[in-house]
Amino acid sequence: MAEFRGKLDGSGLRIGVVVARFNQLVTQQLLAGALDALSQHGVAEGDVDVAWVPGSLELGPAAARMARSGRYDALICLGCVIRGATPHFEMVAQQTARAISQLAMEGAVPVIFGVLTTDTLEQALERAGSKAGNRGY
Repeated sequence: MAEFRGKLDGSGLRIGVVVARFNQLVTQQLLAGALDALSQHGVAEGDVDVAWVPGSLELGPAAARMARSGRYDALICLGCVIRGATPHFEMVAQQTARAISQLAMEGAVPVIFGVLTTDTLEQALERAGSKAGNRGY
């Protein structure tokens, strides 16, 4: 039997982080968690680039462009989609997941899916640093 384990040492790695501005109250906290995790695992601050996009739908295309640049060893996509009174939530959540998953499957670089999909703002805030920990980490 072969067993493969990754190292939790990010020293020398270049990381691209794409963050949605929509629901920024939540996504800023997710970003803080991600940056904390990267720092704790040896990734230098100067080796992290953060790209802000308008909303979660734009995460996939922006991450794809970053992946094609050849500059990054891994990408992190952070967003927050909160259910509203219309079916818009379903479309945004599904298309965002599809685009990021497709990019990850292409395999140019590892892509981390850090998009919250919640029913309420309170649930999102819980997952971005209060009761449920910080899912950005």
